[in-house]
Amino acid sequence: MTVGAILNEKGNSVFSIRPEETLEDVCKLLLEHRIGAVMVLDKNDGIAGILSERDVVRAVGRDGDAALKRPAADVMTTKVETCIEDDTINQAMARMTKGRFRHLPVTRSGRIIGVISIGDVVKWRIEQVEREAEEMRSYIAMA
Repeated sequence: MTVGAILNEKGNSVFSIRPEETLEDVCKLLLEHRIGAVMVLDKNDGIAGILSERDVVRAVGRDGDAALKRPAADVMTTKVETCIEDDTINQAMARMTKGRFRHLPVTRSGRIIGVISIGDVVKWRIEQVEREAEEMRSYIAMA
């Protein structure tokens, strides 16, 4: 199974902001769409960074409510790892585990086409294990 299969199932909506938008704007977007991270895109819609709930919490913990007026560019993660549609789920899971991050942008020809989360990967893995168990039960019942 590939990353592309997850996107086909969940959709490829990408929620994004510009680097100058404030953390307050980010919090509203995260809340409105019930998501854990937003992509930060430059003026050419290239990936400038990613900003997660964790980044917001760290900024508020460090700077108090004044952090909410800071631009995303001050807080975002700029070294963004990405994957492609043809990567396997196991490759994506390994990259997320090793890097200790929960959101992985999916790109095609250098452009973002979706984002998968660790929750998406875990959901897929559970479904796979359940399918395999059912196949084993069916096989045993036929024997």
